[in-house]
Amino acid sequence: MTPELAVDICRKAIQTILMCSAPMLIIALVVGLFVSVFQAATQINEQTLTFVPKIVAVFITLLIFGSWIIKIVSVFTVGLFDIIATL
Repeated sequence: MTPELAVDICRKAIQTILMCSAPMLIIALVVGLFVSVFQAATQINEQTLTFVPKIVAVFITLLIFGSWIIKIVSVFTVGLFDIIATL
């Protein structure tokens, strides 16, 4: 295995991780921002109010994007097995 191949595999792995986690992270960020604005406007300092909407939003996002994430991860895995087979 050449160093270039190892760097390419690591780059593709990081790219796959970022693509798969991006929808959940973006939704959690947006929901957290809305909850923070709501808390600031109403002066409610309840700690569970910040976590429960984010968890629900992330689970709903995972349900929506789950098949896409599985497709991305399986394409990466098949490509990795193809690279291993050619070594």
